[in-house]
Amino acid sequence: RLPVPKLEDTIRRYLNAQKPLLNDDQFRKTEELAHHFETGIGRELHEQLVAKDNRNKHTSYITGPWFDMYLKAREPVVLNFNAFMSFNPDPKAEYNDQLIRATNMTVSALRFMKTFRAGYLEPEVFHLNPEKSDTQLFKKIIRFVPSSLSWFGAYMVNAYPLDMSQYFRLFNSTRLPKFNRDELYTDETAKHLLVLRNGNFYAFDVIDRDGNILKPSEIQAHLKYILSNNSPAPAFPLGYLSSENRDTWASLRKILLDNGNEEALQKVDSAVFCLSLDDFPVKDFVHLSHTMLHGDGANRWYDKSFNLIITKDGTAGVNFEHSWGDGVAVLRFQNEVFKDSTKAPAISPQSQPASVDSSRAVQKLDFKLNDALKAGITKAKEKFDATVESLSLNLIQFHEGGKELLKQKKVSPDAVAQLSFQMAFLRQYNQTVATYESCSTAAFKHGRTETIRPASIHTKKCSEAFVRELSKHSTEELQKLIEECSKYHGRLTKEAAMGQGFDRHLFGLRYLALSKGIALPDFYQDQAYARLNHNIISTSTLVSPAVQLGGFGPVVSDGFGVGYQVHDDWIGCNVSSYPTRNGKEFLQCVHKSLEDIFNVLKGKK
Repeated sequence: RLPVPKLEDTIRRYLNAQKPLLNDDQFRKTEELAHHFETGIGRELHEQLVAKDNRNKHTSYITGPWFDMYLKAREPVVLNFNAFMSFNPDPKAEYNDQLIRATNMTVSALRFMKTFRAGYLEPEVFHLNPEKSDTQLFKKIIRFVPSSLSWFGAYMVNAYPLDMSQYFRLFNSTRLPKFNRDELYTDETAKHLLVLRNGNFYAFDVIDRDGNILKPSEIQAHLKYILSNNSPAPAFPLGYLSSENRDTWASLRKILLDNGNEEALQKVDSAVFCLSLDDFPVKDFVHLSHTMLHGDGANRWYDKSFNLIITKDGTAGVNFEHSWGDGVAVLRFQNEVFKDSTKAPAISPQSQPASVDSSRAVQKLDFKLNDALKAGITKAKEKFDATVESLSLNLIQFHEGGKELLKQKKVSPDAVAQLSFQMAFLRQYNQTVATYESCSTAAFKHGRTETIRPASIHTKKCSEAFVRELSKHSTEELQKLIEECSKYHGRLTKEAAMGQGFDRHLFGLRYLALSKGIALPDFYQDQAYARLNHNIISTSTLVSPAVQLGGFGPVVSDGFGVGYQVHDDWIGCNVSSYPTRNGKEFLQCVHKSLEDIFNVLKGKK
C-alpha cells in the first residue's frame, strides 16, 4: 500500500524544496507557517488522513483526490492534460505504409486487449536486479506461489510488481464532459473501432460475435475503404468540441443528445479506441510533435482514453487523455504493440485485402447539428486555432555523450539532465524557479505519481558556479558540485518512488480540509506555496525501444513543458512554450549547459 509519509518528514522536504526559491526573509515566513501548520491544524488533518487511509485498505489515499483533481479541472484536455508518445518507425521500411501499419497496429492493439482481458498479460514488474529476477526460472517458480505471497517472493529477488489497476481503462473508454466534474465511462461489451479521417467519423466491428478478432485482411479492407472514401471534410467538424472548456462542452453535448445524436455519440464513447488517419506526411520532428500533441482539432477525439494516430507516411503515435491513467500503462501498451506489430505483423506489403463489402460493414456516423451546435463548433475551432497558433515546440539532440559516459563517471544521468535545465533557466532568465519531475508510484496499490523537486540548494549552487563564475573554480571543484547534485537527486528520486515525497501528502491534506469545509489553513495561503505549485519547468522522461519521442504542453502559461530522453550516447529534449517564454533559446542554453557539464566530467573546462 502507498504509505502516508510522516508529517514532520513532509514539512522538512517541503522546506528543502522552498529554500532555493526564496530569499532569507521569505523563507523565514514560510518556515514559521510550516511549523505552525505541523503542530496545529496540519497535525489534526494528518491524523484524520491516516485514519481514513486505514479504513480504506482496498485503495490508496491519493486515488480519490487525484481523480477529482483531473475530472474537476475545467480547462480543455488538449494541450493542458493530454500527452503524446510517438512510435519509432517499423525497422522494415516497406511496412511503414499507412494502410499496412494501421492494420498491423490495430490487430496488435486488439491482441493486447484480448490478452489482458483473458488474464494472460505478463505482470508489469520493475526489476532492480534483472539478472536474477527477469528469468524464465524465476517466472516458472513464482507462477505456482499463491498471489498473497508471490509479491513477497518477488521482493526477495529485488523485483517489484507494479499496480496495473489502470489498464482496463485503455479500451472502450472515454472521458464524458459533465458540469463541474467529468465522468470516466467504459463499456467493455462494444466491439467496434472508431476511425477518424478528414474530420469524418466511421465505425466498424473488429471483434466478432464469438469474441475473436476480425480477420486482419478484413480489417485491412475496411481501412482501405475508409482511406479511399472521398467524402468532403464536414463543414462543422465535431472533433473540435472535445477541445473545448469542459463546462462549455458539457452544455453542447446535452444539446447534441437532445438533437437525436445519442446513438452516434454512444458509438464514439464506447469504441475500443480511436484510430486517427491523417492525410499528410510528417515533415520533421517539430511537425511530428505538433501532429501528435494536438493535430488539426478536426481529426481527433481528445476525450477517448487514447487516439492511435497514423499519418500518410506511416508515422504513428498515441495521444492519451490523462485522468484515467499515467504514462506507465500507455508505455506498456505501446511497447507491446510496437513489438508485436514489427515482430509478428498480421499482414505484409504483399497481403491482399479480403473481398468483403466494406460499404455495408463500415458505418459513417452522421451528426444532426442545429444552429447552436454549429455556432459552438465554430467558436471551439476559433479558440483551438488561436491556442495552437500561440504554442511553440522546439527540439534538440545533444550528441556529445549520454547514459554510458555518465554512468562511467558515476553520476546519475537523470540528475545531469535536470541540472542542465536548472543551469539553462538561470542563464536565460537569471533565476531559479519551481520545477516538477513526475515519478511513478506504481510499486504501490493504486499508486499514481509523486513529484520529484529537481531545483535544490545543490543545483542552484552548481548552476551559479557554472553560469556566473566558471573561471573561478577548478575542474575538481566543479566535478564535486555535479556529484553533490547527483547524490541529492538520487535520494529525491528514491524517496518519490517509495511514496516519500511531500507533494501528494500536502495535496491530500488540503483536499481533506476542503472536503470537510474547514477554512483553508494559512500554510496553503502562503504565496510561497502557490509559487512552488506554479510549475514553470515541468518535466517528464522515458526511454523505450518503441518510442521515438514524447511531449506535452506547458502546465502554466509562462512555463516550459520539457520531455526528455537520456539514451546511451545522446540526449534528446523537446520543449513546449507559449509567447511569454522562448523555448528555442531555452534549448540552446540546455545544450550549452550539457556541453559544460560533459567537458568538466571529462576533465576539460
